[in-house]
Amino acid sequence: MNKKILATAILAGFAGVAHAQSSVTLYGLVDAGITYVNHANAKAQDLIQYGDGVAQGSRWGLKGSEDLGGGLKAIFTLENGFNSGTGALGQGGALFGRQAFVGLTKDGIGSLTLGRQYSFSTDYLGGSYTNGGQTVAGNYGFHINDVDQLTSSRINNSVKFNSANFAGLTFGAMYGFSNEAGAFAGAPGTGGSSSTYSFGLNYVNGPFGIGAAYTDIRFPGSAAPAFSTTLANASALTGTSVAKDLATAGVGAKYSLGAATVWALWTHTNIEQLTGHMTTFNAYEAGGKYLFTPALTGALGYTYMQAKDQTNGHWNQVDASVDYALSKRTDVYLLGIYQDASGKTAKNADLQAQIGSSASSYLPAAGADTQLAVRVGIRHKF
Repeated sequence: MNKKILATAILAGFAGVAHAQSSVTLYGLVDAGITYVNHANAKAQDLIQYGDGVAQGSRWGLKGSEDLGGGLKAIFTLENGFNSGTGALGQGGALFGRQAFVGLTKDGIGSLTLGRQYSFSTDYLGGSYTNGGQTVAGNYGFHINDVDQLTSSRINNSVKFNSANFAGLTFGAMYGFSNEAGAFAGAPGTGGSSSTYSFGLNYVNGPFGIGAAYTDIRFPGSAAPAFSTTLANASALTGTSVAKDLATAGVGAKYSLGAATVWALWTHTNIEQLTGHMTTFNAYEAGGKYLFTPALTGALGYTYMQAKDQTNGHWNQVDASVDYALSKRTDVYLLGIYQDASGKTAKNADLQAQIGSSASSYLPAAGADTQLAVRVGIRHKF
């Protein structure tokens, strides 16, 4: 059965009414595989594990629109994240933790949407100008703990404007409300709240694209689920660290020539603690991929990341992958990642390698200053 017909039938069962000028689409993907990783605990032992959602996070969703006439449409998206290995909900257990928004779109102007939505750091930079977004390196390829918000920067209680395409140029702005009386900008601690603002600009002209974004999250640890500040906490001088502000800016570009595509990205992130301690991260990455046949793609990427504070941490990472499309919706891939870390925490402990945008979700922090991961995976889109 056509997935649009199926999704419409499901919704009609709830609502009892279906309108001819409306459309609803059921969509999703499942990514699963087996990963080998060395130095996987404090004893630096090896690990072979089932890994979910590496090339892309497993998900299913509903999206739809209603034509209101004159180029105006009502739109919505509800997107659920889950773990294919356990069936558990992702994003802290939220039913539609990946996205949940409704709004209006107008031809020649753009869209205004309200709900849980991606920041422009994720929208404009994460998918187009990164090793993680351009290749099956995915969540292994994004920067440690997603410190610069390139892959999982989902903002609660947000209002977002995204412009129409003006000869290749798009731009936008958003604000996420704290929803707490007397704390418009948010508040720390248990029962606290978080607020966010984000801006983005992107230009695409044929084979060339360039984008920039800025996102500022106040009290990131008070969001639900919380934004990770693990790297900054490791370098703080106090025993207990609470992040007051997470601000990240980035610029990326890409160029395609025939079967080849290359890209590069720079991000700059400041994480400020309530104590006033500031940790600054700079990340630089470049990569390329080549379409050897219509079905076979090879890719190679390099990332250098540095922390500027008492830690003075350095991370070098190389990603290599081969992806083979069995069909338009199903592919299999082989992926290898190697990372080398150097530097010390504020307590003079050696930094450990940590591959992935979130170590707790993907790979454990290494028990050494290097880590190697090799993965065989399959991804199916529907």
